[in-house]
Amino acid sequence: MGKITGFLEYDRELPKKRPVAERVKDYKEIEPLPTDEQATTQAARCMDCGIPFCHNGCPLGNVIPEFNDAVYDQNWKLAYEILNSTNNFPEFTGRICPAPCEASCVLGINKPPVAIELIEKAIIEKAYELGYVKPQIPSTRTGKKVAVIGSGPAGLAAAAQLNRAGHWVTVFERADQVGGLLRYGIPDFKLDKSVVSRRIAVMEEEGVVFKTGVNVGKDIASDDLLHDFDAVVLALGSTVPRDLKIPGRELKGIYPAMEFLSQQNKRVAGIDRIKDHRGEPYQNGEILATGKNVFVIGGGDTGSDCVGTSNRHGAKSVTQIELLPMPPQERDPSTPWPNWPMMLRTSTSHEEGCHREWAINTKAFIGDEEGNLKALRIVKLDWQKDPETGRMLMQEVPGTEEEIPCELALLAAGFLHPQHLGLVSDLELELDERGNIRTHDYQSVSNEKVFAAGDCRRGQSLVVWAISEGREAARAVDKYLMGESLLEAKSLSMFNPSFAQVS
Repeated sequence: MGKITGFLEYDRELPKKRPVAERVKDYKEIEPLPTDEQATTQAARCMDCGIPFCHNGCPLGNVIPEFNDAVYDQNWKLAYEILNSTNNFPEFTGRICPAPCEASCVLGINKPPVAIELIEKAIIEKAYELGYVKPQIPSTRTGKKVAVIGSGPAGLAAAAQLNRAGHWVTVFERADQVGGLLRYGIPDFKLDKSVVSRRIAVMEEEGVVFKTGVNVGKDIASDDLLHDFDAVVLALGSTVPRDLKIPGRELKGIYPAMEFLSQQNKRVAGIDRIKDHRGEPYQNGEILATGKNVFVIGGGDTGSDCVGTSNRHGAKSVTQIELLPMPPQERDPSTPWPNWPMMLRTSTSHEEGCHREWAINTKAFIGDEEGNLKALRIVKLDWQKDPETGRMLMQEVPGTEEEIPCELALLAAGFLHPQHLGLVSDLELELDERGNIRTHDYQSVSNEKVFAAGDCRRGQSLVVWAISEGREAARAVDKYLMGESLLEAKSLSMFNPSFAQVS
């Protein structure tokens, strides 16, 4: 505890975001880096709460009060060492994590919580600045070879940990660059891709080998993969989007949100020819929101990213609609502290201009004579709790059906499961009831050499969960290969059910 009275003296304060009128003209990060003074002041708000529930709120089990104390003392080296012991990529979580740790902060019971995400971002950026982030090259090698399929946060975390354990690690990525959704999915205005490239460069120096443009299962047969490597970690992500199969779905102008977002990532990167993950041109060509009435169907973070990107394209109007009713303005009693609060959230993209509607169902897409989308047919919904089952049931509100002009509809209703056709089916992996890879302690129940981590195992989730999954899968692989593992043990927060609502 850096300052005993800090939580009484200082208010929660975050860096001022770039003005809306300025930031919608480019794709640079919205939030500036925190200053040393901002970080130390916010760290001073961390109080000696006795039981730090922030540990339990964080899927990684970050040792938060301790690195806050080090930041307050401006002992940046110690702060980085503490943070790095549990989190491989704080530069990612410090930018795009929803900070469940803050929702569990004891100070947050009756005051704004400690700005943990800001402090985390300050620590890692200061560590890079001062040269503390150095390649951790293992002193000895085990001779074991591990293949990691997928280079998103789960795959990168697994690769980093397995390399530290002394194994030879090769990461296969079917896209042309490493990073998964960090590279092609998260908008640049939230996560500049130089941040991703900076970390990849460190991992390469550590000995991790990255092979891009390789579609394992097609370019490399599954049998060859199992023959050439002692273990395989699947970090495939949840890539099959939830579709909206209603009349008019075949019209031009209706696309999965991730196709729209990944195209923009490639434009910002200066890639002229827009291609999909297979290296082939998108069937729908380039997707632009310029001058169009855009409807984003789905109220989550991916939908919010579509809103921000559409505004930067110069859309005529942007509307985001959600099937569920509007969340409460304040924490709902059903999710008391320290649970993740059910409440309305407004993102930086919403601040830039967006009309939001809840309890709306899309009944049909309406097209013109040339087969292009021109409108949506929507209807308002009434949600009521079933007195017998307690479940919320919806019914259409009579007389509320209408057609709204729309030339671009982006489907951001989440993802179902990993792609089954290809590697998953070739390896004959057993799936769970949701279509994800079934495992026991991250090890496939179908093949002992195959492990899974991240969204392809637990379902669509957050970057912080993906990193945690990658770390735990690496420990399981290390134990399988060596009989025991010296990698960090699973933190108690992994058993915390309170964050399941966001997962």
